Amino acid sequence: MFAVARIAIAIGLAGLAPFVLGVIGVIALPEYRALLTGYFYLYSAGILAFMAGIYWPLSMQIEQRCYPLSPLSTVLVSQAFFVAAGIGLLLPALYQVVVYTTAYTALCVVDLRWMKSYWPAWYRRLRLQLTVVVVSCQLLMGGWLLLAP
Repeated sequence: MFAVARIAIAIGLAGLAPFVLGVIGVIALPEYRALLTGYFYLYSAGILAFMAGIYWPLSMQIEQRCYPLSPLSTVLVSQAFFVAAGIGLLLPALYQVVVYTTAYTALCVVDLRWMKSYWPAWYRRLRLQLTVVVVSCQLLMGGWLLLAP
């Protein structure tokens, strides 16, 4: 179990790199702003859809009843985040800021509030830390896109 936690933490932290580098790239390389913004939000959508997929197998544990939400609620939560990830890609960048900031915050709330009894403590701490960085990057990207020349 300890090895799983270490691997998950390492992968989670490494997964922050595209968010952080995306924001730095948009600020440092304004001539590539459109391209880097597109990649930033493509990655945002991909990670959001990936995280939404976590709830799908939980909903299939009907006979074990080891999750805090009903199977239907868990599937609907999964699909709501997946659809938000896809719809966000179709929107202009400033609306993407709102969609992805809201979705990542809501995803963390689901994990820390409704799924609290399901996840181990180390995972809940990791989710909160990762979410703070991701949401900060979303807000920085949005602020830069709104205020940059």
